[in-house]
Amino acid sequence: MLDVNNPYNNKLIKQLEVNTSADVEQALARAYALFENRDAWLPAYQRIEILERVVQIMGERVEELTAIAAEEGGKPYADSKVEVLRAINGVKLAIEHIPQIKGEQIPMGHTESSANRLAFTLREPIGVVASISAFNHPLNLVVHQTVPAIAVGAPVIIKPAKTTPISCLNFVEILKEAGLAEGWCQALILENEDAEALVTDNRVNFFSFIGSAGVGWMLRSKLAPGTRCALEHGGAAPVIVDQSVQVDSIVDSLLKGGFYHAGQVCVSVQRVFAHESVCDELAEKLAGKARLLKVGDPLDSDTEVGPLILNKEVDRIAEWVEQARKGGAQVLCGGEKISDTCYAPTVLVNPDDNVAVSQKEIFGPVVCIYSYSDKSDAITRANAVPFAFQASVYTNDLTDALDTSNKINATAVMINDHTAFRVDWMPFGGRDSSGLGMGGIQYSMHEMTRDKMLVIKSDVL
Repeated sequence: MLDVNNPYNNKLIKQLEVNTSADVEQALARAYALFENRDAWLPAYQRIEILERVVQIMGERVEELTAIAAEEGGKPYADSKVEVLRAINGVKLAIEHIPQIKGEQIPMGHTESSANRLAFTLREPIGVVASISAFNHPLNLVVHQTVPAIAVGAPVIIKPAKTTPISCLNFVEILKEAGLAEGWCQALILENEDAEALVTDNRVNFFSFIGSAGVGWMLRSKLAPGTRCALEHGGAAPVIVDQSVQVDSIVDSLLKGGFYHAGQVCVSVQRVFAHESVCDELAEKLAGKARLLKVGDPLDSDTEVGPLILNKEVDRIAEWVEQARKGGAQVLCGGEKISDTCYAPTVLVNPDDNVAVSQKEIFGPVVCIYSYSDKSDAITRANAVPFAFQASVYTNDLTDALDTSNKINATAVMINDHTAFRVDWMPFGGRDSSGLGMGGIQYSMHEMTRDKMLVIKSDVL
């Protein structure tokens, strides 16, 4: 049995059965049989009708879905409600893009050998999709890893994070309630060995992964020949702040980007490189506001920063901050455990470039601020980690914004906004160690289809 605990108070929420290797085989066999039987494929209008009912059901249960996500995931209630609304919007986006699943005409007749021919492509569902999800957005990530598959007509099997499986199981039941037939979306709670067996099976055509780089790259190396994948890992998001900014105008943005969901977001503000003329002011004002953030029970409507997902993560962050402190970093606020489950929002100034908080993804409520005098040096330091996901540039100089954005290694650069900005219709994903491929509802839908070309010889019709 799996105990699902509230990460704030460690109280048991629910006990769930862990699926076995036999369950994996059964799920794969069912999904593969559905895909192989083309007569059973769901036509577009049925997929639209089912997803429209999903939107309706979710809209009627916003409070219930919010409470589930907040209790099991630890994200504050207000932020969890935003996640639920985003998840509903994600289903709407899929509905809107189903009519855009289309091929193209291929020109013929430009050579004698291609004369009297008509050619065009179609886009078909890729096959069985296997998804492994993460804990930090227990409903919205599941939507992003299942609904695109359903929208294009591909059967999908999803493994939720073991810390936050309830939102996933609940969503799969909503899909069934909306009319999705058995087997088109299956959820399995698995130990690592069985999860590996699932995604590396040769009946899987597409693998969607959100989680740690070590696990993601390992699983990719074991995929069956021809299995395509999208991997979303973490980052250590850099921010460049130049001397032209008004500090007061950017503090709230950095505060939100750094401490949203206790920093447990793959694109959280982590490394802020501020020009020496504004660095001290920025650090002091950010620390001043971070001290006022209310840390506590995510089900309390006043809570702004909730717990870390596991107690061991609190201990890890405490170790990393202490290492930075001993290495010369100034701790302006925080720097201490509030409890076994919560860590105080922390602002560090000028930690050494070689300590963990500067080199690795913190995934906790810690923001590091580094002073610089030369912009090119700041960019070099920003790029000096193996991660490349989203980044930010704060400046009032358009030319500088474009030049700096061009030089930062990132898949997306936010100008005068924090690194954690995202809407669900934009492409989203990392490069280098941070991942492979792009998410976003319509982008995932495209990845979960493949081309088939038809060539018609007209002179024999």
